[in-house]
Amino acid sequence: MSNTTNTAKETKAQKVERLKRNMNPWEGLAEIRRFAREGFDSIPPEWLGTYFRWWGVYTQGDGAGVTGGQGGEGRALQRFMVRIRIPNGMLSSQQLRMIADLTRRYANGIADITVRQNIQLHWVTIETLPEVLDGLWKVGLNTTGACGDVTRNVTGCPVAGVDADEICDASPLALEVSRLLAGNAEFYNLPRKFKISITGCRVWCPYPEINDIGLTAITRVVRGASETGFSLRVAGGLSTEPFLGARLNAFIRWNQVLPVVQGIAELFRDSDVLREHRERARLKFLFLRHGWTAETFLEELHRRLGFQLDPAVPEKAPNDVYRDHIGIHPQKQPGYSYVGAVALRGRITAEQMHAAADLAERFADGKLRATNMQNLIIVNVPTLKAEGLAKELDAIGLRVGGSAFYRGTIACSGTEFCKLAITETKSFSRWLVEELEERLPGFDQHLKLHVTGCPNSCGQHWIADLGIEGKKTKVNGQMVDAYYFCVGGALGFHQATARPVGYRCPATEVPEAIERLLRQYLAVREPGENLRKFFVRHSDTELRGFLAGELVEAVARDVAEGRVPSGLEV
Repeated sequence: MSNTTNTAKETKAQKVERLKRNMNPWEGLAEIRRFAREGFDSIPPEWLGTYFRWWGVYTQGDGAGVTGGQGGEGRALQRFMVRIRIPNGMLSSQQLRMIADLTRRYANGIADITVRQNIQLHWVTIETLPEVLDGLWKVGLNTTGACGDVTRNVTGCPVAGVDADEICDASPLALEVSRLLAGNAEFYNLPRKFKISITGCRVWCPYPEINDIGLTAITRVVRGASETGFSLRVAGGLSTEPFLGARLNAFIRWNQVLPVVQGIAELFRDSDVLREHRERARLKFLFLRHGWTAETFLEELHRRLGFQLDPAVPEKAPNDVYRDHIGIHPQKQPGYSYVGAVALRGRITAEQMHAAADLAERFADGKLRATNMQNLIIVNVPTLKAEGLAKELDAIGLRVGGSAFYRGTIACSGTEFCKLAITETKSFSRWLVEELEERLPGFDQHLKLHVTGCPNSCGQHWIADLGIEGKKTKVNGQMVDAYYFCVGGALGFHQATARPVGYRCPATEVPEAIERLLRQYLAVREPGENLRKFFVRHSDTELRGFLAGELVEAVARDVAEGRVPSGLEV
């Protein structure tokens, strides 16, 4: 009889939970500085795979993405991605200039604006990482909590405080929540990432529906007096199983926002059932897997708060509003405007950031905003100077306006930098926009065209009019980049996750497929019918036929020849 004891292999979730129990990574700054002195080979696996993320740091992929590795993750270089947390997207010219300097010196001169109003650097070495962190701290920025099982960057309306039509300026609350949770040892060990959106705008531009906490301003009348508070949605999220947030029957007063946010964060932190599987560790899985409802969630929240929230009041969800803030728009402050410019697919250079910082000081008061459509806004511009500023921004490649394709395209990092991606996205997206502008000049509809390099939906393809998800397919015996089409995603009054319509094609054929679909729309649309209504009016079979140019059988999102493990949700 064998004396060998069979020990169950530690799962991925168990390993991460053990590492988190062993150490709060935010207490490891001295270790990071030691790694910088001793070099990359001194970094232990638990830092490379886990702890660095709490500092907004990931190892960078080798350019091949997930297909170049194994176990659902690609090979890593001895280089890092560094994500800078920018609460509510609010930047000063001094801060942007520092990011530009760090980008030029340590990140090969390029950065990316993300869909959570962050700015992301690449190519950073361990030797220079402390210098990057120190430089950011000097101007009041940091990377704490930009990645990891913590509260991510708190997003809000990028034109908060200047929007002529906003209900209220909620940015002070977003900043307070960020200060409450980011770097707080009480919340360093959540089951997974935790996303919060707080907005006072009427069009819900930071997408509260896809956040773990989505607070949207609303007014009510109590004994003849008007009061501004917030509607509350919880457990929104995308990735491989999209779930649009559940609205709770609660009116959140201004002074209740912080305790409510803290209560929900504690509820999430204490949900041990969510720690059993890394791919099912988000708050939404209480609803998707564990039988929770809006009613049971609110009941548990009340128990934690120790007081009852007032019932919700009727709200008016935004109706088909395009939320990009591009162009010249009057502010609530008389005589001033804000100017929004496109950083196509989020890519921005050190030179462009330097120039934008200079322009913000020359034409305004040095205040800028990053948006969740990966763009940049300069606020507080005297209206008489706005056209001149727009011309200067155009001259540095940050276009104020542009085609529907130029304005509406979003792209994740893709295989250029991400170890989980299946396809290259950034260069592809630029080429796709150029192709569509040439094929469909003057196309007159707002179009959200989102490109994501894998099923994890960092490119948010589930909420796009046209969302394309990276795959692989064989062409002449060779595996090549391909995309699978999801159609008709929307938020607000018409909220719906995009429908997987069963059409997939090589990346090189995507412009032709989109052209066929949009030409069909232009040819047969009804009077006043926008794209969303057109997509709703047609079946998956019909839309697939428009894309293919003929009736074709549906294909699964993942087929044998192109199936790649989706790996971790990031």
